[in-house]
Amino acid sequence: MTLNDLGYSKDLENYRVSQNLTSFSVARVITEHKERYIVKNDIGEFEAELIGNLRFTATKRIDFPAVGDWVAISEYDTNKSLIHHVFPRKSLLERQAVGKHGEKQIIATNIDIGFVVQAINRDFNINRLERYLTICNASKVKPIIVLTKIDLLTKTELESIIKNISSRIQNITIFPISNKTLDGIEALKMSIIPGETYSLLGSSGVGKSSLLNAISGKHLMKTGEISEGIDRGKHITTHRELILLKNGGIIIDNPGMREVGITDNSEGLEITFENIAALSKDCRFSDCTHSHEKGCAILKAIENEELDIKSYDNFQRMEREKQFFESSIQEKRSKDKAFGKMIRANKKIRKQQKF
Repeated sequence: MTLNDLGYSKDLENYRVSQNLTSFSVARVITEHKERYIVKNDIGEFEAELIGNLRFTATKRIDFPAVGDWVAISEYDTNKSLIHHVFPRKSLLERQAVGKHGEKQIIATNIDIGFVVQAINRDFNINRLERYLTICNASKVKPIIVLTKIDLLTKTELESIIKNISSRIQNITIFPISNKTLDGIEALKMSIIPGETYSLLGSSGVGKSSLLNAISGKHLMKTGEISEGIDRGKHITTHRELILLKNGGIIIDNPGMREVGITDNSEGLEITFENIAALSKDCRFSDCTHSHEKGCAILKAIENEELDIKSYDNFQRMEREKQFFESSIQEKRSKDKAFGKMIRANKKIRKQQKF
């Protein structure tokens, strides 16, 4: 195995040389757990931890390595290493941290293509698909929809669902598959390009682990039995892991996400809802809120049934989330600034009291 098999590129090597990192080995982060990492390169796998300076200069989560990152390491013992530097990321998949306003959670880095996996039975929800597409588009990651459990539907029912998706989401590749009968698996495997990095994205129980086993041809991940009560698999994956496939592709498996919170990703929304963004340019007023104004091109398109109102409602919901996230960040910055000012004032008072 070579570094190229793990996705190493000429641009990364040029950066390594320009930053005088040639005395270090290069590796890719394949798992992460509480600032402890497993990294992999052409030599093997190493347990890794950050050097003190890198840890202490990090001010936020984004400064720490994540699964998918390329790092400069030095080996100091058998299968043990230190991380000295994190290479620039070409893409960063992230969502709003659950229960934490104004904070982001990294899903994975350096992703080329995101497999948005959704079960075609009770879990199926086009609104959720649009959310996943938005976080992919915001990160310049190409999204591909993978519909699982097609063995539960008739051919006519499946065609109807695919038609509904295509009517709301333009120019998207869709792979309908069954992990049980293996229908569609070969076509999906053929789409995977050696050296490219893919990420499995989806809710718990949609069949991501079963899909990974199917496309790898190995039993890499444990899978849960189908629960009769909710008609879906039990959640198994508990951590993110980068896996090298037999055909040369690289895939990152992720735990199921119950929430896909939107952050400050205006570009992602504009790409996902390209038709809405295009229509807004034809509105009569530049500050149109698209809610009641005369001359609103979006409202006219909805009235003429040229725009799906459900898609527009979903767009508005995510737009509000984005605005709330941005206001939360601004509020947090203001509080931090005020706290810093108070600390400096107290230091000045104590200094004056000494004299």
